[in-house]
Amino acid sequence: MRITAELSLYPLHDEPIPTILSFLEHLEAAEGIELIINQMSTQLRGELRDVIRCVQHALEQSFESGRPQVLVAKFLNADLPIGQSPDIDNR
Repeated sequence: MRITAELSLYPLHDEPIPTILSFLEHLEAAEGIELIINQMSTQLRGELRDVIRCVQHALEQSFESGRPQVLVAKFLNADLPIGQSPDIDNR
């Protein structure tokens, strides 16, 4: 089953940017995942098991820093075309 996910990581400490960049690097290293990063969130698309495994690995690595952080995640059981703008004329 292919899914689409949206993630937002919120480090709860000073100097959050290195934590976010490290998290994104772990996501980018995953194979078989389409990834779109923007200023507000990160979208992933792929097989359910691959997306879950990717998020789990990146989160484990990020949490090992011991610094407080929150990951907000949304998972949709649909394969959305995350690399293109939505077609709002055909609702």
